[in-house]
Amino acid sequence: MADRAVTLGAGVLAAALLALLLGPLAALGLSLEDLALTGPELSALRFTVWQAFLSALISVALAVPVARALARRQFVGRGALISLLGAPFILPVIVAVLGLLAVFGRVGWLNTGLGALGLPTMSVYGLQGVVLAHVFFNMPLAVRMILLGWQAIPAERFRLAASLGFHPADIARHIERPMLREVLPGVALVIFVISLTSFAVALTLGGGPRATTLELAIYQALRFEFDLPTAARLALLQFALCALAYAASARINLPSGFGAGVDRAGGPPAPGGWRKGADFCAIILATTFLLLPLLAVALAGLPGMSTLPETIWAAALRSLSVALGSTLLAMAAALLLALAAARSSARRRTAPRGTGWPALAATLPLAASSLVLGTGLFILVQPFFRPSSLALPITLAVNATLALPFAFRILAPEARRLHQDYSRLSASLGMTAGARLRWVILPRLARPLGFAAGLVAALSMGDLGVIALFAGAEQATLPLLVQRLMGAYRMQTAASAALLLVGLSFALFWIFDTLGKRHAAS
Repeated sequence: MADRAVTLGAGVLAAALLALLLGPLAALGLSLEDLALTGPELSALRFTVWQAFLSALISVALAVPVARALARRQFVGRGALISLLGAPFILPVIVAVLGLLAVFGRVGWLNTGLGALGLPTMSVYGLQGVVLAHVFFNMPLAVRMILLGWQAIPAERFRLAASLGFHPADIARHIERPMLREVLPGVALVIFVISLTSFAVALTLGGGPRATTLELAIYQALRFEFDLPTAARLALLQFALCALAYAASARINLPSGFGAGVDRAGGPPAPGGWRKGADFCAIILATTFLLLPLLAVALAGLPGMSTLPETIWAAALRSLSVALGSTLLAMAAALLLALAAARSSARRRTAPRGTGWPALAATLPLAASSLVLGTGLFILVQPFFRPSSLALPITLAVNATLALPFAFRILAPEARRLHQDYSRLSASLGMTAGARLRWVILPRLARPLGFAAGLVAALSMGDLGVIALFAGAEQATLPLLVQRLMGAYRMQTAASAALLLVGLSFALFWIFDTLGKRHAAS
């Protein structure tokens, strides 16, 4: 009975998700007047694809030496550094942009130093700024993913290579390069997809006829020109791009291993000489690149923390309410779909990576972006309601929908294992759905639930997508307020508000993650 309830609930949820995705797309389709793209729209399309390609290429190229150095070097703080590499993923985009401006901007640390030396300065706006920001966010992610490839190589391979007298160049050619050829396309494609849908970066560092992405063009057509047909045409084009990239990424996965091995202890050898120096240089440069923007925001924002105006605290409260609501919705949906996917996988005896309908429903939002959904929803509600009056509920729902795939990916393996271990025992005891949830599911999934909830809350806290389309002056969340302060050149207040946003985002992640660990069954 409990399993049937899970399947029925997951089916209703999948139907609701499908309606939430197809409804805005239908509204976009009905708003079309002409499919022909204008010159500026073609330019935006080319820039979107080009900046995503460059972002993926540079991120992967820089990540390889850092991942290799972390794979073969042991040092104090290595674990903390690897954990730090996950920080940009939950860092609010607008905060990172503010930090990058403080370091690389016109009056930033780098240009100030270059000017003092009589050297030409650099501009952080346009293509170079957008790519720089994407590399900041995505290079750590690439390092983590590529490092998994190195860790998947059985230690016996390296011991055999050592016994055969392989030099580092031989190990690279015969062991490491085959792994990289298999891993890198998937990593690059993931970063490409992420860069396609990056709105906040383009909003703050892009702009102009030569540096406008599709999402920025959608925002401009909707907010400033109120040109619904143009916004619909661009939104459908963006959706087609994302859907194609998503379909391609679904066919490319990171390898699960490179042959059987007795254990996974050990790793690639740690050569000395210049290679040792190169490894530590790569680690130091990557760490500096990650920490400097955060340090710049902290130094600029700390003096003004005690004098923040009430508008910022009100925006922070709105952001917290949206983040907590999104987290509740996303986690309930992810848990239900993960349990249904585990039951479906066990019944069909599919492989862990098999895709049943619950998994498909949970990952379908990856094909859309917040601006695409927001534009469709704007067109749907605009004839009946004032869009600004629905800014917060719509942002909450869209954030929960777009965070669902990440939460599902975290919960699905643990839910599958839970079903294998306890489903028959729970059925034999005649446990109801409520009893199974309280005594079996929640205690044993507490750890991944806490981690996933923290991730969803942090992502929702820093989101600057749908809210930028809908919000008026009274509905602004904290990320939107930071962006508006930056646009008004109130950089000191913006830095203080950004520091508050960082603190709240990481606090939410830490609280949920800690609660999950504390209540996990031993």
